[in-house]
Order: sequence, then structure tokens, then C-alpha cells
Amino acid sequence: MRPRILHLAELDAGERAALCARGAVDVAGYIERAAPIVEAVRAEGDAALLRFAALFDRVDMTAARIRVEPDAFDVAYEVAPPDAIEAIREAAVNIRKVHERQKPATVDMIEVRPGVMAGDRHVPIEAVACYVPRGKGAFPSVALMTAVPAVVAGVPRVVVVTPPGPGGTCDPGTLVAAREAGVGEVYLAGGAQGVAAVAYGTETAPRCKKIVGPGSPWVGAAMALCSEAIASGPPAGPSESMVLADETADPDRLALDLLVEAEHGDDSTTFLVVWESAIAEAVADRIVGYLDRLSGERRAWASAALGENGGLVVAADRDDALAFVNEFAAEHLQIASTRAGDHLDDVVNAGEILLGQNAPFSMANFMIGVNAVLPTGGRAAAHSALGVMDFVKRQSIAELTEEGYLSLAGQTEAFALYEGFDAHALAIAGRRELEG
Repeated sequence: MRPRILHLAELDAGERAALCARGAVDVAGYIERAAPIVEAVRAEGDAALLRFAALFDRVDMTAARIRVEPDAFDVAYEVAPPDAIEAIREAAVNIRKVHERQKPATVDMIEVRPGVMAGDRHVPIEAVACYVPRGKGAFPSVALMTAVPAVVAGVPRVVVVTPPGPGGTCDPGTLVAAREAGVGEVYLAGGAQGVAAVAYGTETAPRCKKIVGPGSPWVGAAMALCSEAIASGPPAGPSESMVLADETADPDRLALDLLVEAEHGDDSTTFLVVWESAIAEAVADRIVGYLDRLSGERRAWASAALGENGGLVVAADRDDALAFVNEFAAEHLQIASTRAGDHLDDVVNAGEILLGQNAPFSMANFMIGVNAVLPTGGRAAAHSALGVMDFVKRQSIAELTEEGYLSLAGQTEAFALYEGFDAHALAIAGRRELEG
């Protein structure tokens, strides 16, 4: 299938806006069905997890299997392919290096004026769950991307929760990734029941303060239902990617990189954005050939991402192209150019930005060290990639000497009286009276 080619100048405002209304899953439609699952786990604990494992995962388990035994980690290193283990190890090192740079100082204060010290104190969240999906395969990369930043942030208790596999087992790559990230607790509970397990706690699963990681709409619905018990990041929607290319880009590499995120599912969205029609035509021809090298399922998904949900977009000029890039606010963005830095300053909205054609999306998803858990559905306009600060609480902190107190006392009392807060004012006036 040849990707569709769209010319922005030929679209009216509604058609252009429709290109950006992509990939959003209506979690509300799942909430009613997820509610009884969440409530059952809250009321019954492990018993509900076992029942739902049999019902949804087709796995008969005992309560003793909910938490993965320590020796299973050792077995995972024996059965996982050696090259996969080596890749996981190297990825963990790279992810840790990138995220260690994000770690803030525990206390960061400045002297606002003589005797007045104020600033921030950063404290790790006490317990965090990392949700690792298993719907369309196994994803040890998600375990690394979620757990490594949490460990770097200093979270005292980091756990992984993931659906059980055949026979009530855990994917060996996920166990290797958990250990390489520094996590020793893995619990087998997927979907809405997995979220509820760490939101409310069961006899086996611990209650956590926050849950992160991508998942199905059932996971998103459960996060919404459990929001009073556990914090979560923005819900993860279908995969989306965009490549902005100028005349210096290589069409073959463009075609290869466009297929990366396009193969995630038939709800994925992929765009190439150019302002030269010849580039779009050349890339479209090459994509046809590369599609034939994918499996039937992946080929169908990538065809939908480029032929129905997305496509090759030809803008009127560079400014029009960049306006569309910022309007779309892609989860993944690559600037395909030998002078990518020339375009970078004009990009405002994107979950990640890969500069040049030597950094394909696949490499960023696994090995470079940047986080691949990213905002989707246009949320990149206001949200960030997962990072250390997602696992840290920022507290305001201040300290005043007597000199500092006296320098602000009169102004504080004036503010309090103006806003009508008697006790606020009395806290100042009363001290003055005590000092007599």
C-alpha cells in the first residue's frame, strides 16, 4: 500500500484540525466496565487477582505466585537470549546516565534578602509502581524506562506490576530489566486489576503512592477510578510519530524511520512533514518496498498509520511545516536534516526530539538513554517525557533569622489586614506585644 500524500494548502481549517484529532482513546467508555474489577480487588484482595488472572489472562495461579520468587530472576538470566541480556544491561547504563543528570539537589535555597532564605526541598515519593504491559508482546524496555528513573530519584520502594504469562510466569526479559534497574519486587497482575492492586494494596501486593507506565484503555480507566488512592501520569494513548524533513534528508532513511512507530498498531499515527513535493513522492515509493519486508500484521498496522491515520504531508513552506509540527505536538519527533539544529528552535511541542538521521526512533526507544515513556494525544504541548522529577515531590522551604523576620513583619501584617485574616495579622502583632 502506498502512503497517502496530503497538501496542507488544499485542506480547509476543519480538515487540517482533523489530522491532529488522532489516536485518542475514550477511556470513559471503559470506566463503567473497569469499576467492578477495581472494587473487587479493593474488597477481596488476592482472591480477586487470582479470579481475574483466570478470567482475563487464562492463567490458573495461587496467591504464592502473585509475587515473583527471587530465584525466578536468576532463571531469567539463564533462559533469556544472551544478546538480549547484553542489550538490556547496556540500555540500563545509558538510561541511568541520562537520568542522573536530572536529579535535583535535596535542598536548594537562595538568600532572598539578608536573613531570608527560601527555595525548594526535593523528597522522593515513598513507593512507586511501574506498570509493564504485555498485550502485544513483552516489553523489558518499559521496565527500564519506568524503573531506572524511579531508582535514580531515590524512591525507597519501586515495584514492577505486569500481567502474568503462560503458566503464571513472568517474561524473562522483564525480570532481567527489573534487576538491572535495581528492582527486586515484581507482581503478576495486569490490566485494571493490576492498577487496583497497587492502588489499594492486597495481602501480597503493596500499596503504592504513584503508578507510571503505558497500558491498555483498561489500565487508563483504572488509573482514573483509583485517582483518589494513587497518583498517575497522563494516560498513554496509541503510538504517534512525526518526521520533519528538509531537502538534505535521505529518502530511504526517511522511509525506514517512518515505519518504526507505525508498526505498533492499527491505531498508530505517523506523519512525514516536508515542503518539497518531490521528497514526499520519493519516500512514498520507498515505503512500498520496505512494507513488504514486514510481517503481515505489522505491515497492515503500518499501512493504517501512514494511509488512514497519518500520511506524507506537504506544507506550503518551512513556516507552514513547523506550524503543523507544533499543532500536532507529536509523541516522537525526528528532525531529518544535516542541519537539524537550524530547525530546533522553532519546535515547541514534542515529547522527544531526535536530531538528524543517525538517531532512529527504534534506537531512542531502547538504547540511547532518553526516556521513551512520552505524552501522547497532543499532551506534549503541556506535558513532558517521564523522568526523575516524576518520582520526586518538591516542597517549598524557608528559614528566617531575626533580621529577616523584622524586615518582612510590617509588610506581612499589612497584607493580612487587607485580606481580612485576623490570625495572620495576630501572628505578627502578638509577637510584637510579647517582645514588648
